[in-house]
Amino acid sequence: MDFPLSAWLRARFAAGQPFVIGVAGGVAAGKSTFARALRDELQTWSEHPRVEIVATDGFLFPNAVLAERGITMRKGFPESYDVAALRAAVGALRRGERVEIPLYSHVTYDIDTERKEVVDDADIVIFDGLHLAQIETTDAPRLIDALLYLDAEEDVIERWFTDRLVPLMEAGVDDQNSFYYAFRTMDDAGRRDFAKRVWQGINLPNLRDHIIKDRDAADLVLHRTADHRIDKVTEHTR
Repeated sequence: MDFPLSAWLRARFAAGQPFVIGVAGGVAAGKSTFARALRDELQTWSEHPRVEIVATDGFLFPNAVLAERGITMRKGFPESYDVAALRAAVGALRRGERVEIPLYSHVTYDIDTERKEVVDDADIVIFDGLHLAQIETTDAPRLIDALLYLDAEEDVIERWFTDRLVPLMEAGVDDQNSFYYAFRTMDDAGRRDFAKRVWQGINLPNLRDHIIKDRDAADLVLHRTADHRIDKVTEHTR
């Protein structure tokens, strides 16, 4: 489907003030890849806007905090995010302020304490992550100007998740700094069985019970096929 997403966004973009886009969807739904492609497209506008991408993984609480609160196995669920810090960062970026964004390491599976990303003077900021709708409050103007939700069938997302996780586990076999080093003795069948257990025990319940709320709140729901094509777009009028 050839949906004019760029034109749809441009109609909502006002030069001179930061424009915030949210890219939501399930774990491994392709949010980061989509956000990068969207950035490249938006930069071709005649205004040549400066577009930055912020991954909300950096707003997860550190593993030590999750353990202290007894929610280690709830990582990625709404309560595992520092919502106040995320809300403050979005608000500051909307005001055109310089913001230091915490970063997340998919190698250590924890917050990167040595690096931060600085976002300054951006015309458009694309937030890529989970539970974006939860930063909004009923007693204040919206923080996200356009919330996009990448949708797909559950079995398709599971396949994408497995295809992403297994290579990470393979890469961690010889890296003692990797979170996945602990799984180095697993063979391919073991890794895939582990991925299935993570999906069924964590990611799928999170998708059905929580992440799906972003779909309900989204301005646009973009349904994707197994080969990542967009075959249906649903617009929600706010």
